[in-house]
Amino acid sequence: MEQKPDRISAPARREQILEAAARVFGELGYAGATTDKVARAAGISQPYVVRLFGTKDQLFVEVLERTGERVLRAFDEAIEASDDAATVQARVGAAYVELVQTDRGVLLSLMQGFILGHDPHIGPVARRGFMRIYDRLRTVMEPEEAMRFIAQGMLINTLIASGLMAEFQQGQNVHELLACAFGDKLGLVLDGMAADR
Repeated sequence: MEQKPDRISAPARREQILEAAARVFGELGYAGATTDKVARAAGISQPYVVRLFGTKDQLFVEVLERTGERVLRAFDEAIEASDDAATVQARVGAAYVELVQTDRGVLLSLMQGFILGHDPHIGPVARRGFMRIYDRLRTVMEPEEAMRFIAQGMLINTLIASGLMAEFQQGQNVHELLACAFGDKLGLVLDGMAADR
């Protein structure tokens, strides 16, 4: 007798859809993504996605909010594990690099959200998420430190999202820029990018 597969709980199904949506929006951009493509990536029907999330807009907003929560959770864990102010920036930075290295959807969803800052529905969510990250950093960093940390993070986002990582061996300046941006985490990031291909 064939055994029926276990039913997935509604919260687990929702998480499955959001995870697939982060990948689809990240890879195809907001304009190229559809609820049908998200449904196929999640292995479910498109009407089910629409029933849970309504519009593509609302689905993306939830992806963006989920992404922001993941970043904040990674930062909180790194802050909690830091012994003193001298190690907190290094730990938070390493936590962010590890997060985007293990889940490219996080990085690309953030980038898509910032690009859509002009959108009346998505823009406020992206700005609010950005400021929540800044506010969290300000609990352990001075304003200029937090600003430099975010600037470094945006550089890292741009390097990964633009595909420049694939050109690591293409020239001295590319190698130099990536080495400066990632420091001792460069090998880890390059290994993760190679595994994704």
